[in-house]
Amino acid sequence: MDSTRRRLLERTALIAGMAGLGSAAGWAQAQSMPGSEASAPPLPAPGSRLALPEVSLLDGRVFKPAQAEAQVLVLYWWASWCPFCALQSPAMEALWRAQRGRGLQMLALSIDKKREDAMTYLNKKGYTFPVGLVTPEVARVLPKPKGLPVTLVRGRDGRVVLAESGQMFAEDVAQIANLL
Repeated sequence: MDSTRRRLLERTALIAGMAGLGSAAGWAQAQSMPGSEASAPPLPAPGSRLALPEVSLLDGRVFKPAQAEAQVLVLYWWASWCPFCALQSPAMEALWRAQRGRGLQMLALSIDKKREDAMTYLNKKGYTFPVGLVTPEVARVLPKPKGLPVTLVRGRDGRVVLAESGQMFAEDVAQIANLL
């Protein structure tokens, strides 16, 4: 196990304990996520093709698959109640702000059950990356892999170049810029 992965696991265990994820309340919340984690697919393999759905964004725009053609696309599943997402999302925002001018595309997919919960969280934090909700229509084309947060990077050729389940460190998120 490399030192980055070891640090991540140690940090995750510490945060999970602090956030009460080992408690009954934390377990109940994790179990109430849309779709069952038990039936969620594994991460797609690097090199596999990744189909994209049309997604209605929370700001009223629509993400169309064509806008990601020949572009690097970051897909990021998150939730307003997820402590690991709360630690990773600032790095995703920094990546978005720094690299969108270089052609980076991003599609964050909230698994919150209520649109208002996601909107309130985004507004409170000042996040500007494009966000849609995971709906049954979105999940049919692009099912959420096991874990949370989940980060996938789809290369210019439409194939997966990076797939991570669980919190990524800010320096690891920043390395996505090297894929542009």
